[in-house]
Amino acid sequence: MKFIVERFARDESGAVTVDWVVLTAAIALIGAGIVAIMSDETTQLGADTGAALAKIEMPTLDPL
Repeated sequence: MKFIVERFARDESGAVTVDWVVLTAAIALIGAGIVAIMSDETTQLGADTGAALAKIEMPTLDPL
């Protein structure tokens, strides 16, 4: 039994997978945080742009 526990403690075959999972989760959380921060500003920018475009008067052309 002691041999099995020692062999299990020395086995590092899944360590790289754990590193990649942690790294991927961190990148995903950072991306989600950036989206949350930027979404309010871009929504307001879109509303301001729409309001500015709505104020522009375009001349109508007479039909031929």
